[in-house]
Amino acid sequence: MITIRKAVESDAQDIFDIRSRAIIEKCSAYYSEEQLSIWTQGGMSDGFINDVAETFHVSEVDGRVIGSGKINTETGMVDAIFVDPDFAGKGAAKQMLQFLEELAIQYKLPLMKLESTLNAAAFYRSCGFIGDELSTYHSPRGISLDCIPMEKLLAPSTL
Repeated sequence: MITIRKAVESDAQDIFDIRSRAIIEKCSAYYSEEQLSIWTQGGMSDGFINDVAETFHVSEVDGRVIGSGKINTETGMVDAIFVDPDFAGKGAAKQMLQFLEELAIQYKLPLMKLESTLNAAAFYRSCGFIGDELSTYHSPRGISLDCIPMEKLLAPSTL
């Protein structure tokens, strides 16, 4: 069974490793080797570790971190949804997205936004997000990646 909890500082390495594996294994058909290499190079920064402790949530199975996600409760921007490739297709990303949507509703946000990787756009559409236009995401690691800005209006009756 998948459970979700608030991340703590000690989860940072697991999240970082899952992120790197997910990028390499799930994005390779959509981005160049050079982009993947730059996107996943280097180690964790202190800023990343602090961000994990302050804003991330993790998915677990039997006490093992298998995924992550976060939402900015002021802007509705969703970020860092990554799932361990060994658990891909088992509902972890969908459950995390539903959890973040519940947070958005608690904070009375009118919509959720995200910048989808090309490989994940169909998944987000299946979860009610809308968006088709190609854009460019400028990574803090210094690369530019094609992405699809998407949003999901939250039902007024739930606000």
